[in-house]
Amino acid sequence: VMNYTKSLLRALTSIDTEHEFVLMYQNPAHVETYARRNVREIAIPIPSRIGWDQLAVRLIEKREKLDVIFNPKYSVPLLADCRTVFVCHGLDWYVMPWASRYFDRLSHRVLIPRYTRKADEIIAVSDSARQDMINYLGVDEEKVTRIYLGVNEEFRRPVAVATLDIVRHRYHLPRRFMLYVGQIYPPKNFGNLLRAYASVGPRLGINLVIAGTHTWLCERELKLIDELGLKPWIIQPGWIDHESLPAFYALALALLLPSLYEACPSPLLEAMAVGCPIVTSNRNGCREIAGDA
Repeated sequence: VMNYTKSLLRALTSIDTEHEFVLMYQNPAHVETYARRNVREIAIPIPSRIGWDQLAVRLIEKREKLDVIFNPKYSVPLLADCRTVFVCHGLDWYVMPWASRYFDRLSHRVLIPRYTRKADEIIAVSDSARQDMINYLGVDEEKVTRIYLGVNEEFRRPVAVATLDIVRHRYHLPRRFMLYVGQIYPPKNFGNLLRAYASVGPRLGINLVIAGTHTWLCERELKLIDELGLKPWIIQPGWIDHESLPAFYALALALLLPSLYEACPSPLLEAMAVGCPIVTSNRNGCREIAGDA
């Protein structure tokens, strides 16, 4: 969501328009991030996420007399007087609720249905996500518009040989490796990825590079690295900045993303833009985005 929001803001604020954009922040440190003629930035540091969504945004709306509130994640102020739009990045907690934390499940059961009823429009990042909104939340088809995620231009440009060498040296990347990109939590099917890799990777002398972080409910799967004897074969550089990520795709033999659920998986879009082969699952957004590739 963070990369999506940053890219969208860069595009919106570069448009030659008479519309004014009021950017609302929870963290005052972000003020003056976008210095544009038609941009104003306002921060209200309420620590609670729900409190900020429902109170701070509503306060700014009344004070600034906004015409539309657009939220790049799942929320709109329920008392807003103006029109509201939010983005659905997927509904894995409805498709596979067992993969969510208890507090999140409670929030999704109580709040998300109210947000969908309140919103004037909803953007879904794939047809799969759009259909889930209709099936699980009973949203009117006319209210949900599918707009796929984009791919930053840096992933379409050829990666210079010198850049490949620098990135390989900086992150200690081996000569031959498979790549995983993303957070690690139950819908990612990470345990089965490790089991599949263990059956072929070490035997063929191919490492596995995990470019991402551990999120929740993945402790059992992460223990498989030791249990399957994979520690010497796995490299975990953590989150990779977008400047270096194209080189990872260009150096990898393939991207592995056998997810149980994805709405519009950015790693597939990025890998295909670079020209990296992909191995993915035949379901939800993975099937939709990969198509017949």
